[in-house]
Formats: sequence, C-alpha cells, structure tokens
Amino acid sequence: MKKVWITIILSIICNVCQSYAHTTANDDNIQPADTGKIAREVMLDDIDVTGSRAPLTHSQAARMVTVMTRDDIAKAPVQSVNDLLKYAVGVDVRQRGTLGSQTDISIRGGTQEQVAILLNGINICDPQTGHNTLDLPCQLSEIVRIEVLEGPAGRAYGTSSLVGAINIVTISKAETGKDARVGVEMEGGSFGYARAGITARLSSPRHRNSDTTKRIIENRFSGGYSRSDGFSRSKAGNLNTDYSGAKAFYQGSYDDESVRVDWHLGLSDRGWGSGTFYATPRWQADDQYEHTTKIFSAIHAETKRGTLRLRPAIYWNHNRDRYEGYRGKPDILKYNNNKCDVYGVNINSYFDWMAGRTAFGAEMRNEDLRSGNLGEPKHDSGKYPLGINRTNTSAYLEHNILLRNLTLSAGLVAMKSNQSDMGWQVYPGVDFSYRLNGQIKVFASYNSSLRLPSFTEMYYKLQGYAANPHLKPEEMRAVEIGTQYLSPILSAKVALWHHHGKNMIDWIMDTSAGDQSEWQSVNHTKINATGIETTLDLSPLMSRISPVTTLRLSYTYIDQDKEKEPDIVSQYALEYLRHKFVAEAQTEICKNLTLGIHLRWQDRVGQYTTFSGEVNDYRPFAIIDTRLTWNQKGYQVFAEANNLFDNRHYVDFGNVPQPGIWFIAGASVNINL
Repeated sequence: MKKVWITIILSIICNVCQSYAHTTANDDNIQPADTGKIAREVMLDDIDVTGSRAPLTHSQAARMVTVMTRDDIAKAPVQSVNDLLKYAVGVDVRQRGTLGSQTDISIRGGTQEQVAILLNGINICDPQTGHNTLDLPCQLSEIVRIEVLEGPAGRAYGTSSLVGAINIVTISKAETGKDARVGVEMEGGSFGYARAGITARLSSPRHRNSDTTKRIIENRFSGGYSRSDGFSRSKAGNLNTDYSGAKAFYQGSYDDESVRVDWHLGLSDRGWGSGTFYATPRWQADDQYEHTTKIFSAIHAETKRGTLRLRPAIYWNHNRDRYEGYRGKPDILKYNNNKCDVYGVNINSYFDWMAGRTAFGAEMRNEDLRSGNLGEPKHDSGKYPLGINRTNTSAYLEHNILLRNLTLSAGLVAMKSNQSDMGWQVYPGVDFSYRLNGQIKVFASYNSSLRLPSFTEMYYKLQGYAANPHLKPEEMRAVEIGTQYLSPILSAKVALWHHHGKNMIDWIMDTSAGDQSEWQSVNHTKINATGIETTLDLSPLMSRISPVTTLRLSYTYIDQDKEKEPDIVSQYALEYLRHKFVAEAQTEICKNLTLGIHLRWQDRVGQYTTFSGEVNDYRPFAIIDTRLTWNQKGYQVFAEANNLFDNRHYVDFGNVPQPGIWFIAGASVNINL
C-alpha cells in the first residue's frame, strides 16, 4: 500500500512540475472573465477565503465565513486555539482539560466528530477520534488567521465537514527583500503554569540574470514547551489534571511569477492528567492519563499562469495515543494504545471562461489504524493486535457565476469508501448572495454532506463503554438565509438556518439500568435543528466617539426537536448550546496600553448523571476573561485573568470539574537580524 501511495505522489509531483515549466500565459492576476470591473477590483483587493472550492474573496463569497484575524488572536486572553474558539459564537467549545489539553469542538449543535479541522487547507482530522483533533504543532503567534465555515461544507472541505469546518492558516505571502527575524516568548501563572517558545524566520529573494523575475524562498521555524501542575488532585492525593507538552513546526515556501509551493512539517508531543474525563457512575476512575504524539506533513502548490490553474497537494498525518484508565497501573487496566496513519493526495483546479469560474478535482485518502483495543484482529501479538484500514475517494465539481452584485455557486461532491462496501454517494449544494448596494448583502444556501463513523465510535469497548461496529454513515442537509450590513462605522449579520440530520451517531446511556448502565454508540433516526445567529461589530464607531476601540456582540439560539426517550442520557447529540452570548470590548488606557474584556454566557440543553446517581440538568453560566497588554515596537508584555470572578460551580461536561480563576503573565520579544 505504501509503495502504491509513493508512486502516485511522485507521479503527480512530476506532472505538476512539468506543467509549471511549460506554462506560457502572461496574465498573473486572478480575474473572472467578463464579470464586470467591480468584481475584478474586489478580487484583487480582498483576501481569498476557502468557503468554496474555487478561490473567492471574502466580499464575493456566497457563504458567510467568519475570519478571526491575527489581531483578534493577539488581543484574546487565550493560550490555545481551543480557548480562542470559545469567542466564535457559532462554535461550541466543551473543555475537559485546561491549556487546550483536550477539547471537544462542535458547530451549530453538532458533535466534535462532525467538524473538519484543517491546517493550511489540509485535513488533519484523526479517524480514530475527534477528541484530540485540535492538538496542533504550531503556536498561536504563528497563526495568520482562522476561518470558520458553519453548516455542511462537503463541496469545500470534503465529506467529513458535516456541520462545518475550521481552517487554521499559518502561511502568509512571502515578503520581498532579504529578511531574518527571531522571536522569544515566555509566560507563567497559576497552578505551576509555565511556557517558553521561540520563532525564527528567514526570507531570501533571488533574481535571474536574464530577466527581472523574482524568486522568494521563505523558511519559518517555531518551537515551544509548556507545563502545569493542574488545579485538582485525585482521592488518593495525586495530581490528576497536570499537563506537559512540546511543539515544533517548520514551514517553507517558494514563490515566483509562475508558481507558489508551500510545505510544512510539525510535531506535537504531550501528556496530561485526564482526571474523571471518561468516568461513569459505574466506573468512577479519577486518575486517568493520556499521552499523544502527532506528526503533520504536507506539500501543496498553485500555478499562477495559464487558463487552467492547478492546486495539487500531498500529505501524511501520523497519530499515536496512549490512554491509561488507571495512571501508571496497566496491571489493573491495560493501556489502550493506538497508532493511526493518514495518507492523502488531492488535485484541485479551476478555470475562468465566459460563463464564470469552474472548479473540479478529486482526493484519495487512506486511513490506517493499529490498536490494542479498536478494530479487527490483525494476527499481531505486540501492542497493536487489532486494526482497521479504509480508503475514501471523493470527487467534486463546482461552478461560480460572478457578476457585478451577484455570486451564484453550485456544485456537488461524490464520495465512496471501501468501508462496508459503500458505493458512490452524491451530495449537492448551492450558494447565493446578492449585494443590494455597497453596504447590504443578502445570502441563501442549500448544502448536504456525509460523515463516516470514527474508529472509536465503531469499536471502543472498555469499562462502561460498548461500541457498535455496524454504525451507518451520518447524513446532513441544511438550508440557510441571512443578510449582512457593512459600513465604515459598523457591521452586522443575521442568519437563520435549519439542519436535517439522518442516522446521527451518539453515545447514549440508559440510566434505568442503574450500576449496569454503560455508554453505547448508536445511530439516531433523525435530528432537526433550527437556529438563528446574530453579530454586531461597533469597532470603528466606538473608536470615534469613546476610548473603547472595539465592541463586538454576538448571540446564537438553537432548538433541536429530537424526541427524548425516558431515562436516556446523551453525551453529544442531545446536549447542545441553546443560548450563547459573546461580548468583547477593547479600550486604550493610554498610548501602547490596552485592556480587553471578554464575556461568554451560555445555556446548555441536556443532563448528566453524578457519581451518586443523581440526574442533573446543565445550568447556564457566565465567564469573564481579561487581558492587559503593553505593546511597543519589538516587544510586548501582558497580564491576563481567566474566569475573573472565580466561578467554580459551573459544569460544562458532566462530572468533569473546571478550574477557578487563573492568572497568567508573560512577554515576547522580536528581533530583526
């Protein structure tokens, strides 16, 4: 299998490189043919977002993509992407552990398995489980922006994006001129928390002697280590929420007038006390532990000349996970060891013609798991006697009509997997937006997608859990309508959406079984969800009339009509955020000194069973985080407090305690060499 993949990859690279060398067209700007002067100007002035297969700018995109910029990231009182996404109103962030150790990320009432996570456009989802998907190798300071697309996104990101997708972008356009920079970051705080990181960047342009063509080669490296004692202890008196981890990330790029090539290689290695993360009333273990090692690698390119633009990519993701039900005691419960390799190759392409912009492409992805607990027997007597392998193949076709005030995007994705001999399945979608004037845009969409069950959902069987290997794939269909207002002083958006899910997968428990209750993975028949989402950004207006430079307000409401069965408790599908309100205010105290305040209030639908057997409803709670920052050219100093009012009574995940107030202070220095 590996030899086949290597042959395919080398063949594609050779063919693409030949196309680069023989490209002769002389138009470097990306412009749709015959779609109006204004559309062309917007295409050049706005950044590309990936809400569709063909590259469209943020202003042109028919679907609304939430973009969290580098500035948003720098001002937020967070230490991980997991924490940052708490402030995205349509995203549900349920943390089991602090510092991003383990977080379930979902969108619009879905589960953590139904969201596609991408690093620079490359799918890094682990088919074993979605619990650790956001275990990233890069530091926050390396992230250029985060794009959040809500709703089924199969046409743009593949069929794993059942309810949405999150794309973390670390690569920016290479700068001109020789440049070398080094940055150092250090911070520390409550519960023995400490972190140190370093970044280095080198950019070197080269010139041909025969012409003026510029070639820019850029290399960036970042690395860091963090640790914490944690905020709690087990009944035996041992630390059970401690954390330690290291990251290393290298990315490079080659850019000239004909082609741009980007590549990255990242490593994340970390371990954390898992406390009562997976405990049940039947199995009340409070000293669990987990250790993961992840490697991410990819190379992708884009041609700049010619009528047909090619965007090939190849990638390999390697994931190792060791779960200890009783920390350091395999004689009581054997460790659950997993090793998963994901190999992928895809080719995307698009071209402009009189009728608009057409995109097409295909992807092949092989997912191979070796495990001590998951899968079928593999006649291996070592740590990985079980395993499962599946190959997913997909193809897509999309067409975009770009007029002066109108964007219409329609297409489909077709998908086939050798799991359970599943044949080709086709999922269509259409997006529409119309700009009434320079300030108001209305939009509507219909999209559908599919998701295969994770290997954990199919095979996990330990104390208190019983998986079903015959789960069916999930299917989702969604409609959305809304309007957006943009002006020099404020912006606002309102969206109304409806999701219809079929064969939805969840872990449920029948509490009427008492001590014999266990979590079982099942397909729900269907779930209908309806929601409304609103955002209001007064940043330009507030900066003109008050010391407050930013004021952002967001609210979302969700209602699911899945009929609840008596005595049935759900982990995911029947537990969702009915209400979520987020507010952010930034004020400039004096020159170079800013204060940011973030408020998050949420009300979750659902119940959990305590270790004493009581069934409790989730109760609404509010959390306030703050950050004080001194910015000076070349360095930054900050202090922040998470959970400012020391709320220790809120429950976001049943039987998993959360920390109270957490103080952190730190500094960063950037030096031009």
